[in-house]
Order: sequence, then structure tokens, then C-alpha cells
Amino acid sequence: MSNMKILWAAAQSELSRLLAEELPDKPPRPEKDRVVFFQHLAMLFVRYIQIFRQLEKCYDQVVHPQKRRFIRSVLDSVMGRVLELKHEMVEKEFSEYHYMDDVLQDLKLTPVDLEVPIPRYFLSECSKEVQERKAMLADIFKMVEVTETPNPLMAKKMSQEEAVKIIQVAERARQGRKRAELKMKILNTNWIDRLKEPGAESLELAAMCIQKMWRGYIQRKRAKIAREEQMISLGMVSKSRVPLPVEITAQAIEASTRVKQVAYEEAYQKAIEDVTNQLREIEGDDMSNRMKLLEEIAAKKEEEANTKPKGKEEKKEKGKRDRKKEDKEVEFLSFSDVWHNRNEDGNFIQMHDMELIKEEQRKVIEMEIRIVVTVDADCLKLFPDCNCFILQKKKGSKSGTKKKGSKSGTKKKKEKDLTADRTLESLCQELVEQGLLKQANNIRLKDYLGDFNYLGTTLRQNDIEPMPSLSDVRQVIALYAVLPLGSQEVHEKAPLIKSILLVGPTGVGKKMLVRAVCHETGACLFDLSPMNTAGKYPGKSGLAMMLHMVFKVARLMQPSVIWIEDAEKMFYKKIPKEEKELDPKRLKKDLPKFLKLIKGEDRILIIGTTRDPQCAEIKSLCKMFNKIILIPRPDYGSRYILWKQLIQKHGGEVTKALDLSSLAKISDGYSSGHIVQAIQSVVTKPRVIRQAKRPLTAAEFVTPLSKIDPVFQEEEEALKVNWYAKTPLGKKRIKAASGKEEEEEEPAKGKSAKKKGKK
Repeated sequence: MSNMKILWAAAQSELSRLLAEELPDKPPRPEKDRVVFFQHLAMLFVRYIQIFRQLEKCYDQVVHPQKRRFIRSVLDSVMGRVLELKHEMVEKEFSEYHYMDDVLQDLKLTPVDLEVPIPRYFLSECSKEVQERKAMLADIFKMVEVTETPNPLMAKKMSQEEAVKIIQVAERARQGRKRAELKMKILNTNWIDRLKEPGAESLELAAMCIQKMWRGYIQRKRAKIAREEQMISLGMVSKSRVPLPVEITAQAIEASTRVKQVAYEEAYQKAIEDVTNQLREIEGDDMSNRMKLLEEIAAKKEEEANTKPKGKEEKKEKGKRDRKKEDKEVEFLSFSDVWHNRNEDGNFIQMHDMELIKEEQRKVIEMEIRIVVTVDADCLKLFPDCNCFILQKKKGSKSGTKKKGSKSGTKKKKEKDLTADRTLESLCQELVEQGLLKQANNIRLKDYLGDFNYLGTTLRQNDIEPMPSLSDVRQVIALYAVLPLGSQEVHEKAPLIKSILLVGPTGVGKKMLVRAVCHETGACLFDLSPMNTAGKYPGKSGLAMMLHMVFKVARLMQPSVIWIEDAEKMFYKKIPKEEKELDPKRLKKDLPKFLKLIKGEDRILIIGTTRDPQCAEIKSLCKMFNKIILIPRPDYGSRYILWKQLIQKHGGEVTKALDLSSLAKISDGYSSGHIVQAIQSVVTKPRVIRQAKRPLTAAEFVTPLSKIDPVFQEEEEALKVNWYAKTPLGKKRIKAASGKEEEEEEPAKGKSAKKKGKK
């Protein structure tokens, strides 16, 4: 706990410094240089990421329920600020990807420190209602899997040529095995004949042969062990992943921490209820009398203040600025006021503090009594002789407040509920049976492997737009999708993103990213792909019912992800003949209407994936999706990591015989999916068994790679230059790079000045 306290204090001190920089006493002069301003934003972004990492670790390890609540509020605020800075950087640089290798060098950090952490409470602290709904959905998936009958096995039709080829392959294999057996018999008979020769020479020859083989085996084994120990001591090779006693102990401590957090939280909630009831009984009347007296004094002061002249506007503006600064200071720096100077020497087990509970609940009760007293005073002014009305107002004060707010609600048209008579369980079951609600695979975002881009800043300084690395893609998905969906507070504080489009060639991991977002946030996955909805719910009424059901269940089961695979088909310029019967454009008009209905409180995200966006109407596509993320082929560093970790994941051993550098070089142009296919075809179970005698080599992966068509650089450049440059952000990026944006701003200012002069 002492380490967590030090980490927490360090995060708070860094927050106070950042607050002083962002909200100085005197407003700073506006920065005209775009590059300098972006560097300032990037520096703030990296520093907030470090605070984010520290607070997330503190919140995960601390067991004190009141401290965890405070850390959670600060953590959510920091996440919201990180997302705000990200959107500001996009607006200033006109790019979804930013390269901060120079900032990391200035702050003496590593690329790992820039990685956006995924808070573990996204999954561990779901409410009971959400957990019950997830369990209900899991039961529906199991029930549908059991009821579905598998398709009967059908004999595959085969031509005569294919049958002859199969017979030839089998016969050649049989002949090869027979030749090998015959060769082994000949070798064995030669050795037996030599050993059967009479005399001591034959016995000595046999003994020498056995000694030679045994000594060579022992020496090779010793050399291998010595080499591995040397490489481990130098830090060039990691140890085998057999769990050490220290790791086992750490895992046990972590499990006990989770149990303590749950138990302490239940005890804290019970203590709040008991203290609140006790305070209402003992101090309720005294609070009510004191409030009435204060209301009378405040009314007299207000009458006196109305007769005096008002202050200057400058003081008001200064007061607003001071209040804004005070609000953030109260939110971020209450640690030093509440916890830093509090003596907790006797609280070894880190249970809740009863005095703090009393202070907090007194404020809650005072607010309730203040509302009642204020209502009483207003009613007495209007109806001085009617005491019965005051009593009715006390009892039904909550309903009265709702009526006031209902005026604004009557102006908006309410959406018709087409399934008001149906339960949530029946709607989920129908969507699962129709294949619109699917079960996401257990894929972590960190499984999307990729290396950091170390030359991004250098290339941009030389007017060369670099292709983002897979690490950059992982960071953008974490910021735009995972963090807002995982926390309701962050979703409401951060800029609202309703839809994202992932663009990239086949095999770059678009589906994997969609499933990773669902797994990291516990979101439900809805599939509204044109090929998946074809033939389902026909007609206009059927389409309206399908979209209504999907969005209704998505709101009730939020967080939710609505996936549209091959999103370009929904906005085809010209529908291919073979797809006209499927009607892929049937969602084009109605889906954007439902997209507008998504509000800040709805944790619903629409994610589209496409590999051929050029065949779609670009205006309609850009209106549908707020963010367009271009996913490239993996670069050299990412390919090296992919080969190494995926081979080890499939059971292969990376030895000196396996030249990973050469593999990463010759696989230039191949996507992550292509590398996975090559590894799966080579690293099979029989090959894993034989690798102790015959280690894996790079030459074994060349043949399966040669059978796959790569993604050529011309194709990727065409997607980047010809298509992405026509998107709104791409157009802004080109204008900013050519300097036309500044030229357009100056004439606009001149025109506005002329208009003012004419007036």
C-alpha cells in the first residue's frame, strides 16, 4: 500500500503542475505557429498518458472504498482530458495519426510509456443488472447452438482429373515409404555384418562407435545449456515462461485484493445506509431549523443587494475564470486536503472511514432539507394561508420537479416503440436466431501486434507523409472506441464519436479490431453487414422493424457495437450484377436516421470495415462515418514481432537456425493475415514434435508465402493518395501541407473587414 500511496501522490503532484500550466493566472497569448502549438499539445498528451497509467494502477490495487471512489473520479477526468487533447491534435494537424518520437526523446521515455492502457474495471465492475443481462445473453447463445441442427455431410463432387491426381499423390507417397524402408534395411544389414565378424577388432569398433555418439550428444547438450545461460544473463533471450514462485505469490495477492475490494465495498454501502438513517433521526430537525433561519437572512441580504449598484463586468469575468480554475482544483487536488494529511496508522486493513461518511451524508441530507425549505418559502409567498398545499408539496416535491422539466420534453417527438409488448429476452433470442446478434471472440487489443514508428517525425520534417504502424492503429482504436465505450463518465465527457470506418486491404486485422473492442469493453456485437441482412425482414416495414429491434436492444444492453462488414456495398456507385438480388443498399437511407438518434448517454458505436472503398460514393460514406482510419500493411518492425510471437504462440521455438530478420524482409507486402496463414501451414503438431531434432528454418515459410498474393505498394499508395485524399480530413491535410489554408484565411478576414466598414 505504501507504493500505491507514493504513486498516487506523484500523479497528484503532476496533475497540479499541469493544471497550473493549462489555467494560468494571466491568459497566454495565442500561438500563431501551428507546429509549435502542436508540439505543446503533444507534450501535454504524453504527460497525461503517464498520469493515466499511474492512476489506473492505483485504482486497480487500492482496496479502501472511499479512496477508490476519489481515484475513479480523477481517472475518468484524466481519460476525458486525454481524448480532448487527441481531438485537438487531429484538428490542428489534420491527421488521425501523430508521431511523437521526438517528444518521447525529450521526456526520456520509451514507446511502451506511450501505450494507452485499458482500465481493468471496464469488465470487473459491471453493475449487477448488466451482469444479469450478459448471463441471459450467454444462455440464449447456448440454447440456439443446441437447437441448430448441423448440415448433413454431402459427398463432394470430383472430376476425373482431380481423382487421378489424388491417386497419383497417394501412390507416389506409398512408393517413397517403401524405398525408405528398403534403404534402412540395407544400412542395418551392413552394420550387422560388420559386427558379426569374428575378432576383437569388431568389438573395439562397436565400442568406439557408441562412445563417439554418446560423447558428441553430451557435449552438444552441455554447449547448448551454457549458451542459453549466457544469453539469459546478457538479457538477449527471455527465460522460459514457467511460472516462478514469486509470480505465483503475486497472482495470489492480486486475487485476494479483488476479494477484499468486493467485501469492503459491500460493507461501505451498508455503513452509508446506517449512517444516513441515523443522521436523519438525530440531526434532521436541527438542520431544518437552521436552514429556515439562513433562508430568511439570505432573503434580507438579497433585498439590500438589489438597491446597490452592480459591479464592473471585468470583475465578473475574472470571477468566472477563478471559479473555473477552482472547480478543477477541487476535482483534482482534494487528495492533499482529504487524504494526504489524514492519519491512517491504525487502519491497517484499509476499511472505510466513518467520519468521512458522516461528513458526506450530512451534505446530502442538507441538500434534501434545503430543497424542502426553499419550496416551503416559495409556497408561503404565493399562498400565505394555505398550509395543506405546503404539505402536499413536501410529499410530492419530486414529481413537481419533473413537471417543470417536461415542458422542454414535449417539443421533441418521441420515437414509436414497435415492440412495446415484447420482453428483452424474446428480442435477443430473435436477433440471435436471425444472426444479427453475435458472440464476440475473446481477443485482447494487445494481441493486435505491431511495432512503434521510430521515424515518423523525421519523415514529416522532410515533407514525406509516413504510413502509420500497427502500434499507431492500436492506439487510435483504444482512444476512439475502447475508452468511451468502457466508461459512461468518459463517454459523456469526451467528444462524441458515433461511427468509425476501418479501411485497409485484406488481412490487416479489421475484424480482429472489432472483436477486440467488444471484448475489452464487454460490448454486445450486432452484425448489420449487407451480406448478413440480405433476405431478412423484407419490405420497408420489415427493415424498420429490424433497425428498431437492433437499436433498442443495443441501448438496453449497452455498451454495444454495431458492425457493418464491407461497408462500401451499402454506398455502391453501381451495384454488380451478381449482387443486385441481395439489395446491398437497402440500409443506405434508414441507417443514417438511426445514427442521428444516438445521444451522449448511449454507449453505442457503429464500426464499418471495408477493403475497397473506391467503389462507393465517397460523400455518403463520409457522412455516415465520423472517423475514417486507414490501416496499412505491417512495416519491417511489426513483421519481425509478428513472425516471432506468432511462431511461439503456435508452439514453435525461435532458435539461431530461424532467421527472423530475413523472414521479415522477404514478407514485405504481406499482411498480418497472410503471415498467420503461412505459420499455420508450417508449424503443425507433427512439425512441433520434430523441431527438437530439426529446428525451424526460414526456408520452410517461403513456399507457403509464395502461394499467397501480396498487397502491392502501388495498391496501398492508390488507396492513400487517390481515395483518402478525397475525404474531408485528407483534403484539409493537403491544404495545410501546401499552405493554401493560410491564404484562404487572410482573404476571408479582409472580406469581413470590408463588410464591417460598409455597415
